[in-house]
Amino acid sequence: MIILTGGAGMIGSVAAWHLNTVMNNDQFVIVDEPMSAEQNKNISKRKYIDFISKDDLSGYLKNNSKIEAIIHMGAISATTECNFNNLLKSNIRYSQFLWYWCSQHSVPFIYASSAATYGMGNEGYLDSESELSSLSPLNAYGYSKHFFDMWVQSQISLGLAKPPQWCGLKFFNVYGPNEYHKGRMASVVYHAFKQFQQDKEIRLFKSGHPKYMDGMQLRDFIYVKDAVSCIFHLLANRNVSGIFNIGTGKAQSFKSLAESLLVNLGQPTSLIKYIDMPKDLNNKYQYFTQADISKLRSTGYQLKFHNLLEGVTDYTQNYLLQSDQYT
Repeated sequence: MIILTGGAGMIGSVAAWHLNTVMNNDQFVIVDEPMSAEQNKNISKRKYIDFISKDDLSGYLKNNSKIEAIIHMGAISATTECNFNNLLKSNIRYSQFLWYWCSQHSVPFIYASSAATYGMGNEGYLDSESELSSLSPLNAYGYSKHFFDMWVQSQISLGLAKPPQWCGLKFFNVYGPNEYHKGRMASVVYHAFKQFQQDKEIRLFKSGHPKYMDGMQLRDFIYVKDAVSCIFHLLANRNVSGIFNIGTGKAQSFKSLAESLLVNLGQPTSLIKYIDMPKDLNNKYQYFTQADISKLRSTGYQLKFHNLLEGVTDYTQNYLLQSDQYT
């Protein structure tokens, strides 16, 4: 039996979809606290053993010894969260509790870190545990994830108990179905789709950097189904532990994203418009992110990642344009 925290969220619910449809597995428990009807819809088609709240997980674990792994995707994921006490409780202390439990009971532990830990990317995007101390996240959310990554390394360096397998996953720009509840934190793909529905155009930020033309700012966009595939690849390789970047390894432009969406909507690319970047993003805007995935590949992961056109096509045709948009 697998414990899947954050199972009603975007990545968590697609992990549940993967378990059901790809692995034919319904032997898992979803742990979450859905905040909206949209989140409930994320798991309405899923088959699983039980659904429990995060505050009840401690008691559940005491009464259930046959746990084969904990996949911990649950967290406050809003980069705008300013109350660090909330982040401390949800993103650090709860993760520490699960780490301790997995260590004591010899259970593999896969948890969500974030590419937000890299900050502006001045130190690059290498998922090396030895480089963690050089990173400077830009916001409290990124810092909470970075703090836990660092704490894990301190446990290991001190020779303290650890799970038989542990993997911290630094997700880059994940997009895809079941993100509709995320509001401002939803992907640019989803916001562009909604923007076109309302205004019949897609607006991108102008560039303020001489190296990049308007719309040519670059991100490592990864389709959520690919991100989830990486989770289960690592879990299947129990001899593998460490911090891993979860991205495609190839940065693509916002213009390519908008073009991919417009192709699927049967619309001309002339509907891409450029607007001034908000002043509060000056000196905080990343013009380039790209995961170094050589470490992931070294574990034997050889599947091909969707490029933007492929991922946006699946997302648009099979979800966004359907009356039922959920996996």
